[in-house]
Amino acid sequence: MIEKNQKYFNNLLAIMDALVIFGTYWFAWYLRYRSPVFSVNSVEAVSFSEYMTALFFIIPLIIIMYWAVGLYRSNRMRGRRSEISNVFLVNILGYLLVILALFMTRRMHWSRSMLATFFALNAFTDSLIRLLIREVIKKLRRDGRFVRNILLVGYSRAAEEYIDRVKANPQWGLNIRGILDDRVEAGTEYKKIKVLGRIDNLMIILPENHLDEIAITLGLSEYYRLETIVTLCEKSGVHTKFIPDYNNIIPTKPYTEDILGLPVINIRYVPLTNTFYAAIKRLMDIVGSLLCIVLFSPVMIVFGALVKITSPGPLIYRQERVGLRNKPFMMYKFRSMVVQEESSEKKKWTVRDDPRVTAIGRFMRKTSIDELPQLFNVLKGDMSLVGPRPERPYFVEKFQEEIPRYMIKHQVRPGMTGWAQIHGYRGDTSIRKRIDYDLYYIENWTIGLDIKILFLTVFRGFVNKNAY
Repeated sequence: MIEKNQKYFNNLLAIMDALVIFGTYWFAWYLRYRSPVFSVNSVEAVSFSEYMTALFFIIPLIIIMYWAVGLYRSNRMRGRRSEISNVFLVNILGYLLVILALFMTRRMHWSRSMLATFFALNAFTDSLIRLLIREVIKKLRRDGRFVRNILLVGYSRAAEEYIDRVKANPQWGLNIRGILDDRVEAGTEYKKIKVLGRIDNLMIILPENHLDEIAITLGLSEYYRLETIVTLCEKSGVHTKFIPDYNNIIPTKPYTEDILGLPVINIRYVPLTNTFYAAIKRLMDIVGSLLCIVLFSPVMIVFGALVKITSPGPLIYRQERVGLRNKPFMMYKFRSMVVQEESSEKKKWTVRDDPRVTAIGRFMRKTSIDELPQLFNVLKGDMSLVGPRPERPYFVEKFQEEIPRYMIKHQVRPGMTGWAQIHGYRGDTSIRKRIDYDLYYIENWTIGLDIKILFLTVFRGFVNKNAY
């Protein structure tokens, strides 16, 4: 019944999206050609009917793209940030595709400002409506409506952690009716969730509890029974899922793929291995780096001159760093230190009041001005605007042995700024904590997270007490 209701809800959501697209498209046309909002009121080169006819292409395009990014997929645990960032991602890409289609069909008289207004209005309006729907559903679930009843099979760390999360998020609308386990005495409670009896009692308990789902939460030592228990659960006809008790082995998001019917569990989920997401991020890097090069060119000219005037040596300091897929590249910076022997420099970590740093270099490092030439690394594709900071080969080899998960950071392009940097982990700070933040970024990447990091870099990243 819940799956059927979800299907109806998703259909209604798609209809709502289509109506929003139609409404915001018409309103954008009205703002462009019938209102005083736009100062330019030129003669319409394209008729109203031709603009409206384009909706037969635009509405299916956006709906299909919403579907492709999972906006019509049932996911009670999906966060607001993920949903809204996907809405904006689709509208940005939709705008680019429509502009490309107009260029390919040589329709040069269409108003680009009208289309930009439409996609911006559509993204904001659809996001607002989805947030309102979320609040309504959240209230209904807290009032006991649209609740999914779940039975846990197996008492383990996985069971306790699942209960912790469900209890902390009542808006998910999940109600755990109890636990079945052969090793724990009936009546035992964890956060008011009782052990109801043995696993063999499943077929007796099912009719009494009106369950929607069974979650298998066996401990690692009981995995040998997994096939038998799965068979028993599936005999019930109730949807069954598996919550593995190996978070100490796979501490973050695993994902599966199908190899001719053979399921493969990948240990770590990295969104940027998706070609679509990687292309969008690369497009942002190219546009963003070009804009920043133009914007900061006066600053780079001034400080480039100061470096040459105040200290003998090259203007740009090139240093080997390790990047995407462990490939080395030369990273550019304004030289902020006295010229040194490469053999001694590559093994030294910069510390507070380091005597090697020049007077102007100390200011540049404190304000991150020395890193502006890395915009050219971004443009070349060696780096990204946002990502884990790259390190020198000597330290990579060192940390690889000391920190087991260190090398995971090389599954994405290194960045000029990152999640760790805006939280203060730069310079001579904890590498382990920095890696924790880098892993969070790698596994939870979205366009919205990148924009958030870039925004916070202005306030937290450029000037930092740990930069010296």
